[in-house]
Amino acid sequence: MASIFTKIINGEISSYKVAESDKFYAFLDIFPIKRGHTLVVPKQEVDYIFDLDDDTYVEYFAFAKRVAAAIEKTISCQRIGLAVIGLEVPHAHIHLIPLDHFKDMNFANPKLKFSDEEFKELAAAIASNFE
Repeated sequence: MASIFTKIINGEISSYKVAESDKFYAFLDIFPIKRGHTLVVPKQEVDYIFDLDDDTYVEYFAFAKRVAAAIEKTISCQRIGLAVIGLEVPHAHIHLIPLDHFKDMNFANPKLKFSDEEFKELAAAIASNFE
């Protein structure tokens, strides 16, 4: 059975896409801990990030780096944090989170709520800064 991320990649579930390549897809987390919290996933459905072959792994992080740069151009922050947890969805994914404080990276923090329009505007802004 396809993961929720595969369904998002295939357009079966809508998302707030910020970037895409032939191998990877980046979209806003709909339960963000910070404004701009973005997920980056490989299109290949692999449960555990360290099961990716070496070339894909390197390309994946290079793509995530470009997404992080777009987020940083869009949202005022000190830096972009990166987390790979991978327990909640059986599909490798990287969390990119704008940071101003160490506490910003705490996944126990309350999830933020944004309107559909706010998500769309933010996704478009990040996408416009993706190179």
